[in-house]
Amino acid sequence: MNSYMEKALQEEMKGVKKQHGGPFGAVIIKNNRIISKGHNEVLKQKDPTCHAEIVAIRKACKNLNTLDLKGCILYTTCEPCPMCLSAIIWANIDKVYYACTKKDAKKIGFRDDIIYDFIQGKNQKLLTLNQMNREDCINHFLSYTGTKY
Repeated sequence: MNSYMEKALQEEMKGVKKQHGGPFGAVIIKNNRIISKGHNEVLKQKDPTCHAEIVAIRKACKNLNTLDLKGCILYTTCEPCPMCLSAIIWANIDKVYYACTKKDAKKIGFRDDIIYDFIQGKNQKLLTLNQMNREDCINHFLSYTGTKY
């Protein structure tokens, strides 16, 4: 087993043993050095965003004092869900290695597939999105970068 994936698996097992959340662990490395580790803490924190990858990204950013994780590699015990995938992209992580797939996650009760379907325009009953008050907010929104409407 890859040594970094082994560390991610150890992190996963630590979280499961402590009943912090589901069976997910992640490790972020930079220059062949572990920058952070994280496991699922959804139950511990009572926060649906505390997935292993998100926890590891938050710790890495704090440890490196940056929000840009360019040059980092993430090892995770499962294919990232849509939320984690978005965070990975926003953080500029260069590469991800994962073990189990989203199909494996579905087999044990995790529902990433309904989010992927929603993003693809399917299953629109999952969530109602309504735009409102754009005219009241657009100028302030654009002023952030000095853009005029």
